[in-house]
Amino acid sequence: MNKTAIFPGSFDPITMGHFDIINRALCLFDNIVVGVGVNSAKQSLYSLERRMDWIGKVFEHEPKVSVETYEGLTVDFCNKIGAKFILRGLRTSADFEYERVIAQMNRSMYGEIETVFILSAPELLAVNSTIVREIIKNGGEASKFVPAGIDLSLD
Repeated sequence: MNKTAIFPGSFDPITMGHFDIINRALCLFDNIVVGVGVNSAKQSLYSLERRMDWIGKVFEHEPKVSVETYEGLTVDFCNKIGAKFILRGLRTSADFEYERVIAQMNRSMYGEIETVFILSAPELLAVNSTIVREIIKNGGEASKFVPAGIDLSLD
């Protein structure tokens, strides 16, 4: 059985936390599809194309990682591409409570899809896209919170 996982998110921008979770999950799955979700209710700082390019660049030498975009429910995207796992990173107990509810709802809709949680590395607990966006919007230096080679300049 091919073990394909979806790692869903907005990745606006991709952070060292995302990078760490994906790299640590490589030994668990045959393939990881980084699913960049399109949420029309959310105002992104960076374009969808730029976010997808970043992810492609960061993982260009890792054949087990690919990037795709999708709209709608993550479980529907899983079914579309034949993925049986959803990969999620957890930083805090609040993350766990939020993600647990979603995982249980997903399981009630599609029982064959499992959610796999990986705890964030302690040194990355504070890193999240929302805070990184705020640093960027306010002219701060955020490059240490994203993978090398990511150009955070605003167009």
